[in-house]
Amino acid sequence: MGSGQPVAVFGAYGHTGRFVVAELAARGYVPVPSGRNAQALEKLAVDHGWTARVASVDDPASLDRALAGVVAVINCAGPFASTTGPVIEAALRAKIPYLDVAAELEANLDTFGQYRERALEEGAVVVPAMAFFGGLGDLLVTAAMGDWTEADEAHIAYALSSWHPTAGTRLSGAVSRERRGDHRLRYRGGKWERRTDAAPALEWTFPEPVGRRPVIGEFTMADVVTVPQHLVIPDVTTYMSAEAARDVVSPDTQAPAAADESGRSDQTFLVDAVVRSGDTERRATASGQDIYAVTAPLVAEALERVLTGRTRSLGVVPAGEIFDAPDFLRALEPHIALDLHRGKAGA
Repeated sequence: MGSGQPVAVFGAYGHTGRFVVAELAARGYVPVPSGRNAQALEKLAVDHGWTARVASVDDPASLDRALAGVVAVINCAGPFASTTGPVIEAALRAKIPYLDVAAELEANLDTFGQYRERALEEGAVVVPAMAFFGGLGDLLVTAAMGDWTEADEAHIAYALSSWHPTAGTRLSGAVSRERRGDHRLRYRGGKWERRTDAAPALEWTFPEPVGRRPVIGEFTMADVVTVPQHLVIPDVTTYMSAEAARDVVSPDTQAPAAADESGRSDQTFLVDAVVRSGDTERRATASGQDIYAVTAPLVAEALERVLTGRTRSLGVVPAGEIFDAPDFLRALEPHIALDLHRGKAGA
């Protein structure tokens, strides 16, 4: 456990950031809240007895001060298109591991494209998308692969009972849409395609008790960025339950509301990961409550493994590449329900 080690959390006062600092504290780390909102930082620090450090991505010196003396930094501040580069640079200067919870496709593509070689040369550890969207799906696909060295297809289907987006989710989505323009992205034949047609409306047969549900196909999420970085799978597709896809884009959908003492909402999720090779199929699933809250144990477990040397590689590395995927997922079982040995699935 943390044994009092200080960990900087950039964007600690945001919705997901608050879950992250609480999880770090529960594991024995000392969160060092950081970000540009001095008032929000001060309240968080006073409430918990921590020391806050104001910093802005526009001021590298402030980021250096925020990371002084910490053992790692977790970036929870969206839009990540604006924050990942400056915070990664600061982590490289400080020679500490960097992790983030970015779900933005473009931000994650930038991280791999701009920092993979440099981080490897410097012996640094940069773990992007270590969150519900990205890390969890990547780990499930990696676990489902088992002893396969390649597969023809990977499919990751999300069944969310609802999706009440945070302010950060809305802002990140707006930034991604601005960068993408009228196009959407999908990954086929080992390359990215920019498409202008509508994403297909399909059905997916989830494990019970969810069952067969309407989904939006090619609802491309961060897993589609991370999986091909380390697994030989030319076609990677993600799917979103249709109701949740409507929720997240509707301007009338309210922000998530706490339903228990931990602050979790009553949202439930099931993630269904399927890999196919020829006529053979393998499947791994995870279910739980609140996609934002479950990000906290995901990134905290990743941090703990990085700091204790339970890693497999250096550089910019996705969850399934740097960690033992089945072992990592089983460590999350207090927070999620797992089935790593399911049979046939289908869209």
